[in-house]
Amino acid sequence: MNTTTKILNRLYFARRQKAIARFSDRAEELQARVLERLISRAKNTEWGRLHHFSEIRDYEDFARLVPVNTYEELKDFIQRMREGEHDVLWPGQVRWFAKSSGTTNDKSKFIPVSQEGLKGIHYQGGADCVSSYLALNPKSRLFSGKSLILGGSHAPNLNTPNSLVGDLSAILIENVPKAVNLTRIPPKRVALLEDFEEKRDRIARMAMLQNVTNISGVPSWMLSVLNRILELTGEATLDRVWPNLEVFWHGGVAFTPYREQYQNIIRHEGMHYMETYNASEGFFGIQTDLSDAAMTLMIDYGVFYEFIPLDQLDRPGMRAVPLWGVEPGVNYAMVISTTCGLWRYLIGDTVRFTQKNPYKFVITGRTKHFINAFGEELIVDNAEKGLAQACIATGAQVKDYTAAPIFMDAQAKCRHQWIIEFAKKPDSVDEFASILDRSLQAINSDYEAKRHKDITLQPLQIVEARPGLFDDWLKSKGKLGGQHKIPRLSNSRDYIEELLKMNE
Repeated sequence: MNTTTKILNRLYFARRQKAIARFSDRAEELQARVLERLISRAKNTEWGRLHHFSEIRDYEDFARLVPVNTYEELKDFIQRMREGEHDVLWPGQVRWFAKSSGTTNDKSKFIPVSQEGLKGIHYQGGADCVSSYLALNPKSRLFSGKSLILGGSHAPNLNTPNSLVGDLSAILIENVPKAVNLTRIPPKRVALLEDFEEKRDRIARMAMLQNVTNISGVPSWMLSVLNRILELTGEATLDRVWPNLEVFWHGGVAFTPYREQYQNIIRHEGMHYMETYNASEGFFGIQTDLSDAAMTLMIDYGVFYEFIPLDQLDRPGMRAVPLWGVEPGVNYAMVISTTCGLWRYLIGDTVRFTQKNPYKFVITGRTKHFINAFGEELIVDNAEKGLAQACIATGAQVKDYTAAPIFMDAQAKCRHQWIIEFAKKPDSVDEFASILDRSLQAINSDYEAKRHKDITLQPLQIVEARPGLFDDWLKSKGKLGGQHKIPRLSNSRDYIEELLKMNE
């Protein structure tokens, strides 16, 4: 490490590195302590009184007295918080609301972000990213240069004084400690611009003149900024622009479709890629071993975790289990209770644990982003692995994609339809489709069974997207840039029909 990085690591990060290392034998104790703190803090809120928090003594009481909730059950409470009411889901007044993709009945969800959640979940997660990375890379020169951090935008929240709503990333940038601003680019006035295309150009022109050592953001949007930097500088790779770049903390979407594209423009061997699980609802996981793609669950923040086996979700009598009740290899829907006032909240993500003690996991998809029109139970994790194998076999690179079922026609024929925007097109799209189809059968036994002899499912179909299709679709929704993502899989044809129309 260079001198500055070594000093900062010793002063601010070394102690935390030791605490994370102790996760392996303290999970139940730490999580029980988090639950006790949550109940104690919120017992005098309206939600706490309604659900008898004063009577809760342990996890069994909590699970008995508090129902599992979706956004629909919490929406009216959150709306009142947005209107300025105090002590609703969390003590005091919550002034920040992270705008997230919507539900069946609403265009957007508004996730409360309390001061405690901002500091004890989101910022703690960011600090732990640095702690974990420095522990893994003793030669780091991280603090010898600048951090490029991408963010979204925010706007006033209703007519509530001093209250704002926007992308979580914008909320974090708005409130970031002054010391962090000394090492971060771009400045707030640029980072919070609403027009992503203008923001991308201004960030690129600013960042290409700096000594950037680390970058953070959603892979798709960061790649757009980096390519703009290469256009402006005329360089073929970022090594020539930022010779000291050493790490990319990425999250929000799976990195697999983008990995090769990053490796093509960042060539030096000292580059590291670390996955994070940070969402509007909280910061949950960090990759703590560069040789292991699974992330370590952060268990001592203001988040209490529960998990529902995915095959039980929405069934009568479904039961959640606490962290210490999970088993590796099972697909779970994640449920959280947090210091932001989310109570037994079904976040919508699915995970699978790869080990216990410490608890490591991979994100497998979304509870609503899957295809199960014919009993094939295809999840995002399957799609990412299948695409990766098809890319390796054909030399292709995928920029964006989405898939949906084509339902049975008059001859009882049905299939999956994929729209794929290639960053590098394969020599034969038909060959790519065939390899993808075979890979999915090898990965998913239910899909394989439905594809058997083409009796139920026919071979999948790929529609090649024109360049920029997915960006144009997001722009038409007012969701270009920030943390917005393409829905990868859908059981309905709503998304894909809109994209097909725009692809004509």
